[in-house]
Amino acid sequence: MLDQYTGVAIMLLMAIGIAGGMVLMTSILGPKKRFADKMEPFECGESQLVSPRQRFSVKFYLVAVLFVLFDIEAVFFFPWAILFKRLGVFGFVEMLLFILILGVGLMYVWRRGGLDWE
Repeated sequence: MLDQYTGVAIMLLMAIGIAGGMVLMTSILGPKKRFADKMEPFECGESQLVSPRQRFSVKFYLVAVLFVLFDIEAVFFFPWAILFKRLGVFGFVEMLLFILILGVGLMYVWRRGGLDWE
């Protein structure tokens, strides 16, 4: 019974070995010189303009949560589309209800200005 998982176990061990080997090789072969410029935070080759400890706007988190929400919605569409004929009218009505609830939430956020970047 566990013979089915032999391939998965081998792939897992290979992935762990490759990742561990890369970390080990970079620590052994990588440069070890430390200097002030190297220890500065690096952002796209530009000098730092603001403190990295500053607070983010709540809108940033709102957009992130909305992205996750609608990403999950897209994930639910694939199995529904595959089983569409087998689910019949019941599955169609359930998905319409799901889309309606998410659409009402999107309209609420849109009207409240949650998608404006100003």
